[in-house]
This record gives sequence, C-alpha cells and structure tokens, in this order.
Amino acid sequence: MKEKFYITTAIAYASRKPHIGNTYEVILTDAIARYKRQQGYDVFFLTGTDEHGQKIENCANEAGVAPQEYVDGVAGTIRNIWDLMNTSYDKFIRTTDDYHEKVVSHIFNKLYEKGDIYKNEYEGWYCVPCESFFTETQAVDGKCPDCGRELKKTKEEAYFFRMSAYADRLMKYIDEHPEFIEPESRKKEMVNNFLKAGLQDLCVSRTSFKWGVPVEFDPKHVIYVWIDALSNYITALGYDVDEQGELFQKYWPADVHIIGKDILRFHTIYWPIMLMALDVELPKKVFGHPWLNFGTDKMSKSKGNVIYADDLVDMFGVDAVRHYCLAEMPYASDGSISYENIIARYNSDLANNLGNLVNRTIAMTKKYFGGIVPTPESTEADVDIDLKKCCKDAVNKVRENMDSYHIADASDCVFNLLRRANKYIDETTPWVLAKDEANKPRLGTVMYNLLETIRIAAVLLNPFLTETSEKIFKFINTDVTNYESVLSFGNLVSGNEVGEASVLFERIDEKKLLEEIEAKKKASEEKVIEKPEDANVCEIAFEDFMKVELRCAEVIACEPVPKAKKLLKLQLDLGYEKRQVVSGIAKFYKPEELIGKKVALVANLKPAVLCGVESNGMILASGEEDVKVIFLDPTTENGARIR
Repeated sequence: MKEKFYITTAIAYASRKPHIGNTYEVILTDAIARYKRQQGYDVFFLTGTDEHGQKIENCANEAGVAPQEYVDGVAGTIRNIWDLMNTSYDKFIRTTDDYHEKVVSHIFNKLYEKGDIYKNEYEGWYCVPCESFFTETQAVDGKCPDCGRELKKTKEEAYFFRMSAYADRLMKYIDEHPEFIEPESRKKEMVNNFLKAGLQDLCVSRTSFKWGVPVEFDPKHVIYVWIDALSNYITALGYDVDEQGELFQKYWPADVHIIGKDILRFHTIYWPIMLMALDVELPKKVFGHPWLNFGTDKMSKSKGNVIYADDLVDMFGVDAVRHYCLAEMPYASDGSISYENIIARYNSDLANNLGNLVNRTIAMTKKYFGGIVPTPESTEADVDIDLKKCCKDAVNKVRENMDSYHIADASDCVFNLLRRANKYIDETTPWVLAKDEANKPRLGTVMYNLLETIRIAAVLLNPFLTETSEKIFKFINTDVTNYESVLSFGNLVSGNEVGEASVLFERIDEKKLLEEIEAKKKASEEKVIEKPEDANVCEIAFEDFMKVELRCAEVIACEPVPKAKKLLKLQLDLGYEKRQVVSGIAKFYKPEELIGKKVALVANLKPAVLCGVESNGMILASGEEDVKVIFLDPTTENGARIR
C-alpha cells in the first residue's frame, strides 16, 4: 500500500487576477506534488479559491454585479492560470461550494456549543484587503502591519473565539514539534510576536456586510472569512463535525500546507487552535515561503510593477516560467523577478546549458552511429567515472533538497549535472574520436554516457519542467522514465534508435525583447481616451443642477416589462414612499441581480409611460454598449438626498 501525502496551497483570494508572485505558490506546490508521486506516494494535491469577505463584496459593488457573479469570473480566471502552468492538482475547492458552506456553519455551531465562541462587541482596527483585525498596539500609525494600507476603525456586535484558552497548548505543541513551522525564522516570528506577547481572543463574525457564510442561529452575522477559508483543508476531504469522510480518514493530517509568509499567523495560530477545539489532529507542517518581488519591491497595481503569468508564458513558454520561479526563489529570503533576469536565466540555463547539450548529443548520435544508441565498453576512463559520480550525487542531492523544501537548490543540482555533461563533451572530444575507426568503441561509450546522463536529468527535471522532460524522453526514444531508474547508471537501452530533436529553447535576443516590452508599456501609458462627443453638451448653472433631486432608493422588486426586450420594471423603496420606475437595462441585468441593491434615483423627473407602463423617475447608469447601473453603498439610508 502506498504511503499517503496530502499537500495544499493557500486558496487564492478571488478579488482579482493573480500575478506571478501569487502564481509562484501553486507552481512550487505542484513541483513538490509531482516529486512525491515520482517517489511512489499516493498524493492528494488541493488548491482552490477563497471567495467570501468584505473586500470581495466591495469589488462586486464597484463592478456593478452580484458577488457570486463576480467570484465566478475571478475563480475561473485563477483556475485557467493554474491549468496553463500545468499544475497537477487533484481538487479545486471554492468556498462558495454548497458542501463547504454547510460544514463551515456546522463548525461554527459546534465551537459555539462548546463555549469556545461567545458573543460580545468588537471595537478596534480592521484591514479590509487583508480581512484582518488588529489592536491599537499592532496598528502602525493607523496602518495595517501586514500590507501598509489604511485601517478602518470598526465597532460592531460580534462573536469571539477563545484563542487565549488554547495558547499554552499550542505553545507546547510547537515546542514538541520543531518541524511544525518552517523555515525556522518564521517559527520564531510567530512565537515571539504573538504567542509570547499574549494571545487575544479572535473576532470571528461581522455584521457590517453580508457576503459570507451566515451564522445559522444568528443570521445577521456572517462568519469571519478566515474561519471559512481555513476550513477548506478538511471540508475538501469530506470532513463534517459529526462524520469523517473516506478521503479525510485516508489523507488527514495534511503533510504540508504551502503558504505565503504573509498569512503565517492564520495558519500557525488560528488554524491549529481551531483544530484543537474540534479535536482534530494538526497538520504535520506549515511551510511559509517568501515573496517573489519585482526587483526589490513587492508587486502592486498601484506601483505599476505587476507581472502576470499568462503574459510571461506568451513571451517565454510555460516551462521557462516554471523554471524561473522554482530556480530563482531562495528557501527563506525573498526572490526577485525582472524581465532582464528572466532572459538571462533562460539563455544561460535553458538555451545554452540544457538545450545545447540535448541537441548536440542527439546530432552526434545520428552522425556517428546512425541514430542508434551505442553499447558502452566495460572499461572506464576517469572522466566516465566522474560523470557517473556526478549523476549519483545529483540524484541524492535532489532528493535531500526536495524533502526539505529547498526547491531552488534541488533545481540547481540538476543544472549543475547538465553543466558537467557539457564539460564532459569538451573533455572527451567526440569529433576527434570519430576521425579514427579504432576509437569507435570509445566513442560509443562517450555517446552512451551522454545519452544516459540526459535521461537521468530529464527524470529529475520532470517535477520542474513537465513539458520539456517529456520532449527529451521522445528525443532519446526511451520509456525508462521512472524514478527508480535513476538510482543506478546504465538503464538506457542500447540498440534503440533516437528520435528527431528540435530546438528546446531558442536563444532570446535580450535587447530586442526588452525594447518590445518597453514599447508595449509606453504605448499603454500613452494611450489617450478621446473626449466623448456627448461630453459637455451644454453648460448649466449651479442653480439649475440643484433642481435635480437625486435620492437613494432600494430595489425591492424587479421584473421584465412584457413585450419589451430592453425594459425592466423596478419597484423602489425611498423610505418615505414607494416608486415604480422603468429602465432600459434588461440586456445587462437579470431582475434578481438588482433586488436589494441601492440605486441613485432622479426623484423629481416628470412621469412618463413606456410600453404602457408608467415610470416615475430614472435610475442612474453609465455606458451604452455595456451599461453599468450606479450602485450606492448598501448602508446608505433609503430616501437620503444625494448631493
């Protein structure tokens, strides 16, 4: 029976398209999962999307769509990028999945019934982008200590989780399981900054927004997004508070949660305490990887330094992007990405080292042996012995580094082997040996050793460069691709005919590509939106503008106007009265998407009859080809004057 291995990413927040720094995590996790499958493990690789919370509700309101519609679009984009990067996940969970929401509700109920959750009032600082609460001492000049954005002062009725009751137990667990949090520096940060400083009870519900899992017994509250999100690691396996599904029994506890260092607190303090309260075994390890920065800066749309994985794939190809992410990121300190660095590593590692070695070895095999893999001699020269030793060392070092999550070091081991093979060509000079027929046996040994080294390297590279390794197997025409075959040298079958080789990685003209990238960037920055023909049709005096009465109205009912494809009939609540308004937005909104929304109403517009239906006012919207209704903050009072 295979040994199990359960590995997860943090589920991606479905507020926007992920940049390459976000995408790095799933590439990293995929490489580990593929490596473990090579080792013979029964692997379950989980990823997905985190789709609730105030930030997403705000994003949906700004986009003029329902939150579910908004996250459906972003989750689809995230999954497409994960698929583009050839990630081999076994399950993609969404926190809007019905089964997940149901279990999250059950978990909250159980913790409440146990007395671990209690009702009180929260007053303090809240970071909407991070979905995080902070005390006065944790806030840095009114800004979030994690992301640096402005914090929002919040006061509302809330439920709290008695984190403090489990602090000593968690501290003891960390002391007894030194491997639980890695790297070591991350563990020290969590222990010193949070546990030793005194763990406070956690606010675990909100009433100021609605987009979340409601508290079953008090539905004006929604469950804190991190309680919701963290639970995915067990709900995806079929866990529920009263039963444990087959997958849960098979794969839990997780062998490792792969997460970004910025969310370590949630995974090493909140999550294990939740599990302790639920009497569920803790994960074996939480690995907090560093960030992939743009140069020395964290990627940010506001800074204009965001790079997306799909754009990089268009320029360099999937495996080149995977290689850069995996080879460039240190174990514990932040990595850096720039177009110059990508091109340099692409040309050095992929074009010159790997690609050149494979192509000239296949070409020499065809030229000197008619494309047939030769049989090596039994006698060995010192350079042969050294090459074989390098192969053995590479296999051992890759295993050692992969098992300890030093992924960049593992990648380096393989590319060092490839460099050694290129040096072997220079040392043995096959083109000189080919001049004398008496050297044919020796030439055969050299070519076999090169082909076998390439095969071993391709097996080791498979978790990293998934498409490239498969191409190499076809080039050398071998089906001996299992991990066990690299534990000894000489498993490539002699007598087989090699396949046709093509260029694996075309060398990039750095100057030309950088000029193209800069030209695109400049064109984007200089793009000028022409003034619309209907802009400033005529000027009006302030007194005239003040005659327009704009008020907040809530849509309480909505239906299509019969025999009118473009019209919807809306029933609006102004607080002091109800209104009926007809609007030409049927092509852009379904009735159910509008109900409950707050809109801006021109309240003193002269009544009109449209398709036989009376309309008493007009709601504000923008655009013509793609109309967007202007929605107001949901907390705006019905009937409030808009000034």
